[in-house]
This record gives sequence, C-alpha cells and structure tokens, in this order.
Amino acid sequence: MDAPFDVTIENGLFFDGKGSPPAARHLGLRGGKVAAISEAPLPRGPGTRVLDARGCWVTPGFIDLHTHYDAEVELAPSLSESLRHGVTTVVFGSCSLSLAIGTPEDLADQFCRVEAIPYEVVRPMLDQRKTWSTVTEYFEHLDTLPLGPNVSSFLGHSAVRAHVMGIERSLDRGVRATEGELARMEEILREALDAGYLGMSVMTLKWDKIGGSRPIRSRPLPSTYAPWSEYRRLCRLLRERGRIFQGVPDAATKVNIVLFMLESVGLARKPLKTTIISLMDLRADRLLYRLAGLGARIANTWLGADFRLQTLPEVFDLWADGIDLVVFEEFGAGAAALHLTDPAERARLLRDPAYRAKFRSQWRSKLLPKVFHRDFNHSEILSCPDERLVGKSFARIAEEEGRDVVDVFLDLVAQHGAALRWYTIMGNDRRGPLEDIIRHPDAIIGFSDAGAHLRQMAHYNFPLRMLRLVKDAAREGREIMPVERAVQRLTAEIGDWLGIDAGRLEVGAQADVVVLDPGGIDGDVDRVAEAPVEGFAGVVRMVRRNERAVRAVLVNGRLAVRDGQVLPEVGTTRGYGRLLRARG
Repeated sequence: MDAPFDVTIENGLFFDGKGSPPAARHLGLRGGKVAAISEAPLPRGPGTRVLDARGCWVTPGFIDLHTHYDAEVELAPSLSESLRHGVTTVVFGSCSLSLAIGTPEDLADQFCRVEAIPYEVVRPMLDQRKTWSTVTEYFEHLDTLPLGPNVSSFLGHSAVRAHVMGIERSLDRGVRATEGELARMEEILREALDAGYLGMSVMTLKWDKIGGSRPIRSRPLPSTYAPWSEYRRLCRLLRERGRIFQGVPDAATKVNIVLFMLESVGLARKPLKTTIISLMDLRADRLLYRLAGLGARIANTWLGADFRLQTLPEVFDLWADGIDLVVFEEFGAGAAALHLTDPAERARLLRDPAYRAKFRSQWRSKLLPKVFHRDFNHSEILSCPDERLVGKSFARIAEEEGRDVVDVFLDLVAQHGAALRWYTIMGNDRRGPLEDIIRHPDAIIGFSDAGAHLRQMAHYNFPLRMLRLVKDAAREGREIMPVERAVQRLTAEIGDWLGIDAGRLEVGAQADVVVLDPGGIDGDVDRVAEAPVEGFAGVVRMVRRNERAVRAVLVNGRLAVRDGQVLPEVGTTRGYGRLLRARG
C-alpha cells in the first residue's frame, strides 16, 4: 500500500507547464515529488496537508532566468521577493558577473556599481563569508544554504578573466590574455561545466563600470576588454557540452548583436545555445525590436542557430535618486558624475559651466548612439525637498521657468542630490508591440534583474504581469495566446532550454507548485511599494505586492508561501529550494 500523500492540492484548474489544455485535477505530493495527478479525489492520510484550490489555477513554479541574486542569496537565502510571486527557480551569474571565483575586493568592485547594490554591505559579507576558492567549491557552498527557491548559475567571464589575468591587466586595453591565461580560463570553464553550471555569461556593453576606490574605478568590466576570439575559444567548450552562451551586446552601437547570432549558427557544426538581452520596444529606438526579432528568425530558421532574445512581458520603468541611474553611464558626462561618490564633489562638478556644456552636447547629440531616450518630457518628480516640484516633469519646470531643461535637471541634482526622486519609462510602453514581443517564437521570457538595481527597478513579479496581459486581452475578446501557452512560456519552455529539471508538473517531477487566484491577477500586480531588503540593514528597495494573486507556493513539496506571505521558516530551514545543476 502506498504511503499517504504529504500534501494534496484539490479542485484546481491544472496546467502542466507543457502547453496542454488545462483541466480540473487533484495533485498528490509525496517526498518532494509529484506522486499523483488525478481526475478523482485523492485519499488523505492523518498527516496530509490539504490545500483547496477551488476556483484557482495550479501551475508549475515560475523560472526567472536572469537575476543578480549572487549577493542576496548569501545574506537572505529565502530570496523572498521572488518567491512570494510564485518564482521557484532563479538563475544568477548573469552579465559576466559571478561570485564564484576571485578575491572579495575584486568581486565587490565588479559587482556593486554595475548592479546598484551597496558596496558597504557586499564587501564585508564577502570578507567574512567567502570560504570557497574554486568554481566547484562555490557550487558546494550554494548547496549548503537554506534556500527558498531553487538556484542555478552561469559562470561570469569578468570574474574568471580578472582572476586569471589579475584585475589590472584584465582592464588594460593594450593587454591580451596570453596562451597560458587562455588555457587557464578554459580549464576553469571546463571545471564549471563539470560541476553543473549552465554555461558562461559575457559583457560587451561598456557602460557597466568598476566600482570601489582603487585607480581602476570607472573602467568597464573585464569582459568588455576581451577580443571576440577569446569568447569564441571558450564557446567551443560550451558548444561541445550543449551549454549556454549568455551575453549582453553593445546596446549603444548594436552592431555586435550580429556576432552573437553568428556564434550561435549551426551550419556544418553543432549550434551554440545563445541568449542575449533584450527584445524590447525602446522609446529611444522604435525599430530595434523588429530588427532583432527578424534577425533571430533568420538565424534560427535558415542558419540552424539556437538563439534566444530575453524579454520582459511588461513596461520597463525606472526610478532614480538624483543622477544615480545606470543609464547615465552610457555617455561620458553622465559617467563622469557617477564616478564621484562624494555628494559635495559631485555637486561642484554638476555646477561647472564647462561640464554642463559637455553634458548638454552629449545629451542632445544625434550622433552618439543611445539606449536611454534622454527626453526630460518623459519624467515625473516623485519626491523632492521643494514640494512644489512634485508631480512635474523636468521639461515642464524648464518651460515654467524659461530655462534650459538640462540646466534645470543639473541644478536640482546639485542642490538636492539623492533626495530628488523621479520616474521614467524606458520601453515596452506600447501595448501592441509588447504583445508582439511576448508572442515572438525566439523570445525567452525573463530578464528581471531581480536582486539588483534595488532602488531603480521592480520586475520581480513579471510572470504575474504576463498572465494579466494575456487574461485582460482575452476579456477584451482578443487572444494574445492561450493561458496554457503563457504558463508554458514562463515554466517548461525556460527549464527545457536551460537544461534543468524545473518547470513541469508531471508524476515524478519535483513538486514546485503555484496556486493562483485568477481574480487577483488584476491591477494590483502593477502596484509599486517600497520594502526593506532582508539581510541588508537599512536598505529599502522597490517592489510590487499582489497578495490576492498568489494563494500558495510550494517548493520541493513544502509550503513556502501562503496568501502572498513567505512563511518564517523559509530561508532558515533547509529542504525547500536546492541547487539545480545543468543536465549532461
């Protein structure tokens, strides 16, 4: 006789994650696995926990394939801000950044400024807690943490390059890696692939800069100094093993997107699984998403590539404290201001007439490539010591005062610094193009940057926002895609492509399950709030909260979230999430 179920989830509308039409089913979970999927009611034992999912959707746990939780997982392994929204698997090691190998100082200098995470939190944490020295030991370490969701990781090329060459040499444009150094990088990558890393991530966008206080501050990340031949050499190992090449193209010029596509091509060779950021309807360039989507179709259909464009299924909005926003790194004058950490010194620079002339010229240049729209009409002041300005755009203030808008902006930042908080939208602001993007066959849904840009972004609940988009369209008599297809895009499609055991509900699969109330997937999923960051004393981040949408989240068969609230034992007790290693 079979042992009784640990948990039954009864009366729900069941989605398997594979795109099958939903059906009323009962789930039985035992030993962390899905043990039964039944049309008929399941027997209950004396210790069986029963969850009534009547009127709810029962789906696999969602997968977030692009996060920067590398630091947060050390301080708050519950990763509660993703878990509360039904995300049961997260991937980090993105954008060439990784804590897998390197010294605490080198890793903090690479990680913190790029991802807008407090250096004064991350550096001491690494000094105190970094016990690993190899990529294998790092995975062994992750396996000991009381994880909330499952975790998996790429190996960051910047971390490897700085470790092998020394960070100063890795940041010298005149220095190329020697044959011995390239061989050592290959050796580390091979070890990582043997340990189960998903692949390697690289960075070619030069406006992600080194932080810290050493003379190397404000240089681009080590990965940006590598010639393409260095990437290609490492990609041979990825291609051979069927692992993933994750990259950030040079979004300023956009030209090397083609190189990523060509690297993926499979004509007369095995295709290389490649993914880049991002398929987005940018305000700064309304044509780019169409060109990128067309290029991906050609590469995958005609050239045998295995190429995916990461995308967010929602408006891409940004919050800023003064000038502290990563998009200002894309032009020289903005980067010069962000180079300065002392508020008084920065204010003096912003008031300097020569600096202002340079900022104005670059801000308005038609020749300089850009990703950010650089249009102060698209801004709204949210808070400011001068309360008369709240609710206005910088352009409106300039019009009212009869002044140049750049002078208005720089004056306000110089006067108020981080106390000037404002908002803008970077892209995905048009519903039609956004619907086309999430339908695109070569898009892979993700790119939340969860765990980074704590005061600037809030994309943790992107799966719920995609489901709302699909649900609202259906209510209006239009179909973007069936709900079961949307669930598949957020679960099994991602897990299968990454090569990890996640995203499906079938007998024998790990019991990562979400119970959703479709009536709660409404305007609340867009509601923005601020909340303390667990483990980061005194740090507050932007979040979205939608307690009515998520009735329950189970990880490894254990209840982790009830009615949108993460249970207190999550993050302190092992047995929920686990380290997911790449298959093969």
